This record gives sequence, structure tokens and C-alpha cells, in this order.
Amino acid sequence: MDRHTQRITLTVAAALVPLAVACGNDSADPGSGSVAPAPRLTGTAWRVTGVTEGGTTHRAPAAARIRIDDEGRASGSLGCNAFSAPTTVDGARIDFGALRTTRMACDEPRMTFERALTRALDSGTLTARTHDGALTLTTQKGARVQLTPSASR
Repeated sequence: MDRHTQRITLTVAAALVPLAVACGNDSADPGSGSVAPAPRLTGTAWRVTGVTEGGTTHRAPAAARIRIDDEGRASGSLGCNAFSAPTTVDGARIDFGALRTTRMACDEPRMTFERALTRALDSGTLTARTHDGALTLTTQKGARVQLTPSASR
């Protein structure tokens, strides 16, 4: 697929993700008469708040962030090390390509979290779901990455 076609595909997919997710989202306040729009998966800076795998939730260090630009490139921090990766967004599904990371060593809690987040992002197709402005990425094996919109853009 040439670069122009890939950009168009990613742009269309990015525009459709909030619509697809909002169709199944019951986040309206009863009686409010309105539903808040779902946040965009691409073009939004996300703060990672935790990773749950095998019944254990790993709390994210404050530095953990993910941003996927409109051209399908992810970047951010795994909690200690910076990363970048190509992504493919297809509706509410996202695949992270090979993660390129720095190789700093941090304290054990941050490294434990970073390994859990890396396993989730490297696990194949993740399914995106929004609820009340937050985003959850779920792996095919049921691990979940919890994110909230970040103030930094």
C-alpha cells in the first residue's frame, strides 16, 4: 500500500473509531439528554494509568504516556524508557508494530510496569473501548491497558 493510500486509510479509520465506539457506549448521564463525544484514538495524548494482566493491576508511573499521531506513529513513555512504533488502526482495533525503545534502567516498580505495558502493546491486535472519556485497550488474552486523556498535546 502506498503512503498516500495508507494515510487516507488511517484518517478514515481515525474518524470512524469514535463513531463505532460511541454506538455501544452508554455513558450519558440519565436525564441529561446528551452523550459526550468519545475521545479520538489518534491525535490525542493519553496518560497510561495502569495495566491489568492475569488479575494483577500494575499502577502506572506518572511518566507513562502514549500518543498516536494522525499518520499512525505511536510515541511516548513506557514509564521509564521512551518508545516509538508504527501502528495500524482499523475501526476499534489497533496493532502496534515493533516498539523501538531507549534502554535506561529504572527502579524495579517502574521496570515491572514497563514490562507489563510492553507485553500488552506487543501482543497483537488490541481492542479500543471508551467510557466516560477514558480509553481501555484490551489484548486478545484479556490484559487491559487503562488510559485517560492527558493535558499535554
